[in-house]
Amino acid sequence: MKATAIIPARFASTRFPGKPLAKDTGKYLVQHVYEQVVACSAISQAIIATDDERIAAAVESFGGRYCMTRSDHPSGTDRMAEAVSQLGLSEDDLVLNVQGDEPDICSDLLVRLVNDMSESHNVCRIGTLACPFCDNGPRSGAGSPTDPNCVKVVVDETGKALYFSRSLIPYPRETEGVVDQPSRWLLHVGVYAFRVDTLQMVSGDQKVCGHSLEASESLEQLRWLAMGQDIKVSIVDHHTVGIDTPEDYAAFVDRFQRNQHKTQAEVPL
Repeated sequence: MKATAIIPARFASTRFPGKPLAKDTGKYLVQHVYEQVVACSAISQAIIATDDERIAAAVESFGGRYCMTRSDHPSGTDRMAEAVSQLGLSEDDLVLNVQGDEPDICSDLLVRLVNDMSESHNVCRIGTLACPFCDNGPRSGAGSPTDPNCVKVVVDETGKALYFSRSLIPYPRETEGVVDQPSRWLLHVGVYAFRVDTLQMVSGDQKVCGHSLEASESLEQLRWLAMGQDIKVSIVDHHTVGIDTPEDYAAFVDRFQRNQHKTQAEVPL
């Protein structure tokens, strides 16, 4: 089954204003994301949802698709919902939320999410990803289970989310909070898949921070759980590295350039 991917991209990032238009690699940051997504065999179409004409012009310049949305959306999910409402999709269609600051998003992660949502069609109407933390030191961008910037998720025996938290869950009482084996914890990977009808149900300004759990942890998926929605969590073996700050972007540029040099060196003369 194929799916539509929506890539929310706004100009006014608090920690990195103009982030989607950063171009130190020769390509816009949002262009890297778009090209990764459209290369995925499980994605039938990709659309960048933006509120800024500068981003729209950049997307046009590299031949991408975009739609304009309001500037006052409180979350990427709400921006995504407005974009989906313009596309004329059916209630049962699958849409993915791929953040516009994930230039390293991998096709295998998107394929896994689409396939698992297809299999759980009548069971879960929302899906996401998680991967174990690494026992051999932090993966790039993964941090530690004790880091509140790394969202953890606990799942039940059927793979449904029980809870997401910035805190260390489950708490290792036997070691008094010491993380002795990081891979016992699951790092949430922030890519989502929704059925269209469910996306419209869980989004909307009137629902923003409409539950104390969401407000407490600043995690909108807690609102969805509080609303009684099941969230299917597919466990994968790696994660993507998002770009939140100029320092994150500089690290991405360095990785990109090193990979380019390596590829050029491998091309036979």
